Amino acid sequence: MILPQIFHDWFDRQGWQPHPHQLALLAAKGDSLLIAPTGGGKTLAGFLPSLVELAPVEGPDGYLENREERRGLHTLYVSPLKALTADIARNLGRPVAELGLDIRIEDRTGDTGSAQRRRQRVDPPHVLLTTPESLALMLSYPEAPAIFGGLRRVVLDELHALAESKRGDQLMLGLARLRALSPGVRVTGLSATVEDPQALAGFMAGAAPVEIVEPDPGPDPDIAMLPTAAPAPWAGGGGHYAIPEVLAAVREARTTIIFINTRAQAELFFQALWAANDENLPIGLHHGSLAREQRARVEAAMAAGELRAVVATGSLDLGIDWGAVDLVIQVGAPKNVKRLVQRIGRANHRYNAPSKARIVPANRFEQIECVAALQAVTARDLDGDPRGPGPLDVLCQHILLTACAAPFDADALFAEVVTAGPYRGLSRADFDACLDFAATGGYALRAYDRWQRLMLRDGLWRLRDPRAARLLRMNVGTIVEAEMLKVRMRGRGGAPLGEVEEAFAASLTPGDSFLIGGRVVRMDSLRDMVIQVTPDASQQPKIAVFSGVKLAMSTQLAHRVQAMIGDPVQHTALPKDTRDWLGLQARVSRLPEPGLLLSETFPHAGLWHFAIYGFAGRNALQTLGLLLTREMEEEGLGPLGFLSTDYALLVWSLDPVRDPAPLIDAARLRAGLGDWLGENAVMKRTFRNVAVVAGLIQRNMPGARKSGRQATFSSDILYDTLRKYDPDHLMLRVTADEAGRGLVDFGRIEEMLARSPRREHRVLERVSPLAAPLLLEVGRVPIRGEGRERLAQIEADALMREAGLVA
Repeated sequence: MILPQIFHDWFDRQGWQPHPHQLALLAAKGDSLLIAPTGGGKTLAGFLPSLVELAPVEGPDGYLENREERRGLHTLYVSPLKALTADIARNLGRPVAELGLDIRIEDRTGDTGSAQRRRQRVDPPHVLLTTPESLALMLSYPEAPAIFGGLRRVVLDELHALAESKRGDQLMLGLARLRALSPGVRVTGLSATVEDPQALAGFMAGAAPVEIVEPDPGPDPDIAMLPTAAPAPWAGGGGHYAIPEVLAAVREARTTIIFINTRAQAELFFQALWAANDENLPIGLHHGSLAREQRARVEAAMAAGELRAVVATGSLDLGIDWGAVDLVIQVGAPKNVKRLVQRIGRANHRYNAPSKARIVPANRFEQIECVAALQAVTARDLDGDPRGPGPLDVLCQHILLTACAAPFDADALFAEVVTAGPYRGLSRADFDACLDFAATGGYALRAYDRWQRLMLRDGLWRLRDPRAARLLRMNVGTIVEAEMLKVRMRGRGGAPLGEVEEAFAASLTPGDSFLIGGRVVRMDSLRDMVIQVTPDASQQPKIAVFSGVKLAMSTQLAHRVQAMIGDPVQHTALPKDTRDWLGLQARVSRLPEPGLLLSETFPHAGLWHFAIYGFAGRNALQTLGLLLTREMEEEGLGPLGFLSTDYALLVWSLDPVRDPAPLIDAARLRAGLGDWLGENAVMKRTFRNVAVVAGLIQRNMPGARKSGRQATFSSDILYDTLRKYDPDHLMLRVTADEAGRGLVDFGRIEEMLARSPRREHRVLERVSPLAAPLLLEVGRVPIRGEGRERLAQIEADALMREAGLVA
């Protein structure tokens, strides 16, 4: 396809030249994947073939106004964020208007009005902007063949972000359906920060291979540690020691995004930043738990250039384009090199111009991690774990939604599903197990009418009761979040402030204060699932703890950190106080290094402590702590509690660990994992998430919504019932697989043991330099066992002796 003259003229009027990768996508014969740096014009590149196809045809006497009339949906754009669809609509509208193209562009998300959604099913626009969930919903309607039968192009934006979750699996199943409904459709993936382009291309591929387009990545970013007068603290995650330097950097820049890893820490940092903001620089706050109205105000102020800085979480990670941003500050270690590169790209949204970013480590360990991450960015060494096969709970939902659209043939649906990248290796046995679950609920549940949802008639599977389609559509999606309660100012029509988790709300009583939206508020009442509050800055607030507060360090970055700590030659890249700290560790004990699993035992505060430096990530080391303390309990060592970080595990007990080898035996830990998981709350929580996605439990009901507690209660009953009467049930199998990969992360424990064939244990007379910061960390997990009983008896005996009651 050649770029028509009307487009050349438009580029000339902008003072631009089409980038080679934009022309490459225009010339692509089939599906394509563009991997380009932020600011490289990916969005325009993805839409350019559609705009050219929808533009007037050039004839011998100029442009023909009455070209072949285009009716119906031509291009479908799918993004991971609703905010991106609005941003794209705004950015795409400008060239469409300036080119004089008669193209209708609309969005279709959860925020779209019901009247517009109904109209789109019978009169779709030329270009529809949507999300994976809304696409799944549209494909569930009987009108889907009419809506998508003439579809010519699909654009998948921020594909790397979608590929990291079940939303991507759901989208790929939807894409397989689109290819079946419109066999000639061409798919374009747009992405940045990809460690394995071939794997991402395979993820989105259909029957034909995907053409990968990779332009010059552009200049290296201007990225460094932010110098601070005060040294980083030994522990903690707030980064407040750097407030003066952060404010100074904000003052010198035009617009700054300050990224914080968690919502709670973002609230605290914003409050501390504002308290020190004597010049009253306009600074905003943006994260996913704030009210949509407040987020929209911040986004509008950013777009208008009215803010000097915004404190944000991952809510601003993806491609909303603010050209005024010229500095990014990352507070806290990024935990993931790809995430850091993505955030750096938010600054200087121009191709072939370096982005400027500064990093503020929150503590001494994070200083090492930040230096390792900077080296990885310079080396363009991105991290990422291989994706597993497509999850079966997502497939179960897809089967049920397929039945909502029309009766289907099982063989045809199986053939369609295995064309989706994540499900290419799906066995027919697993597909049939999902179909049986969708139809009957499985062996233990088939006697209950509520799970009898599909039936086979005339060789086709169909809904037993067509009215069930409404309930299934109400529960579309793979995002299972903690139940959230809205927070509003007290009074009729009180301003919405945001949301907090149900578990946090349950800890509040009237009069308690907490921090939300950068403001301290006092809880007055809880009515109709809404917390009513009034402003109150007179006392120390409680802190809302949002879901997902702990980001685990990637495996590749963990390996870099361990290699840096273990090699004194690399210490020259670290600050002097960190070099001195590691040097003291080498003299007192030894340094962890690749291939070596170092552990230490030492006394402190009347107890024995055992530290193991695993560099396996927080989730994995927390699981190791739970398993290890079980083994210590069996050995009679009296474990009392443990604490895990991304780097190390610390356990305290009444008796010392002198030989850890039997305790960290891989086979013994694996056996203990099965016993521990059976009754553990982690498994029940994972089962609940899986059951919601698969459709076993409905969160949304006509006229009502189950609270998180109701859903958890019903899922707990189901979990216990299936474990007792149907232990091989599909949902239990999916739960075990998911827990092992996600919350439990046992695979990383096995990887840690496999990559560390050498073991060394040091018994020390006092706490080691490397272990000392661990004693200052928060997040201790107490162990209720024989050790706790022994400690109580020891304390009771000491008290009786002091009172003179025993000799």
